[in-house]
Amino acid sequence: MTALEEKYAIQTGFRERMDEDELLNCMRCGFCLPACPTYITSGYDEAQSPRGRIALMKAVRDGMIEWDDDVDRSLGLCLGCRACEPVCPAGVKYGHLLEEARDIIQDYKNLSLPVNTIRKAIFQGLFPHQDRMQTVTGLLGFYQKSGLQTIVRKIGFMKLFPVHLASMEQILPKVPSKKDMMNRPRYLEPAGEKCARVGFFSGCLMETMFMDTNNSTLKLLQLAGCEIIIPKDQSCCGALHGHSGEKQGSIELAKKNIQAFEELNVDYIITNAGGCGAFLIDYHHLLSGDPEWAERARQFTEKIKDFTEILVDLDFHKKAELKLDHQIVTYQDSCHLRNVMKTFSAPRLLLSRINGITFKEMKDAGSCCGSAGIYNIVEPEMSMRILDTKMGHTKASCADTVVTANPGCLLQMKLGIVREGMSDQMEAVHIADLLLEAVQ
Repeated sequence: MTALEEKYAIQTGFRERMDEDELLNCMRCGFCLPACPTYITSGYDEAQSPRGRIALMKAVRDGMIEWDDDVDRSLGLCLGCRACEPVCPAGVKYGHLLEEARDIIQDYKNLSLPVNTIRKAIFQGLFPHQDRMQTVTGLLGFYQKSGLQTIVRKIGFMKLFPVHLASMEQILPKVPSKKDMMNRPRYLEPAGEKCARVGFFSGCLMETMFMDTNNSTLKLLQLAGCEIIIPKDQSCCGALHGHSGEKQGSIELAKKNIQAFEELNVDYIITNAGGCGAFLIDYHHLLSGDPEWAERARQFTEKIKDFTEILVDLDFHKKAELKLDHQIVTYQDSCHLRNVMKTFSAPRLLLSRINGITFKEMKDAGSCCGSAGIYNIVEPEMSMRILDTKMGHTKASCADTVVTANPGCLLQMKLGIVREGMSDQMEAVHIADLLLEAVQ
């Protein structure tokens, strides 16, 4: 495809597939501007704001401007945090518009052979296959446990990589053995009186690199009185695909997950990763145009609930004795957990009930940390600038412990702590791990 044919195909795709009504819903009022990290960090560049990006989408759709590298850059630089949605008086579903625009671009964009190969390896070859995720995680475990990691660091090999990637190597969690990953139980009894029957969405990264956090979550659910089913046939939620212009891949994963859970007769489907939960709860939109799957998707999404919400609903914070050594704790919201799943107060309530700690609200706790899936890898400059702002607020809280509820956020905050040289003063933890420590 020539460059001219590429441009024509993308503009045709925008005209045929972009939701004109949703584009017109944007009133250009500007309420989204103070909520947008890229608008603020870029020095108030209108092209890096939600209303600016919507204006660009509409202009391409209407043929007022041609799609070009500047439009592509504007859409690509968006974090997809969706902080603009809760503050929008017109209720514009910006996240849906962004994902559709990115999918159209990826459908017709001329990609180099290396980029195309890497994308296929990640989106088709790795994330949809849990056994391959386990294999890759097992290799990481060998790297950590064999002494190879020590040698690599000692000889300075990581200095050959960009600074942010070298720093990321330092904050990777200790991963479980492949045996542990393969021997996950599929049914767990409640610790006491049964209060609810739930399905647990284990995720791909959470069930491999962050399996210990999944284990903490499951133990907390048991203590709260949950009978738990963990279906073997579930897969990656599809968020990485959906945010990266791989819509068809996310649709296939959504159908697989709906099938895995729909016959379980559970009260809720529980998640412990904000990014996964937000995408799962959007399955009804993703499959709304498919007569066979639309209703099944709606029933699925109605059961999605973050684990902190069900702990509060079941009065876990009133029944359990929660206690930790004295420390100042602050909470960093997962963007998607807060902006899409609307889970805000439950994590804070649980943290406030831990005896011995002082909970201190961080300034702009709901603003993005700059992780955004793989954003911190593909857009390191903007990501690190956003992280620096977040770390300024974190340090101002004087916290010993930074708590969050999403694996990407957790790694990003760990990275921020390393970059600030504060590893001996502050730590970042997932809220499930902290709560279980407080119970024990």
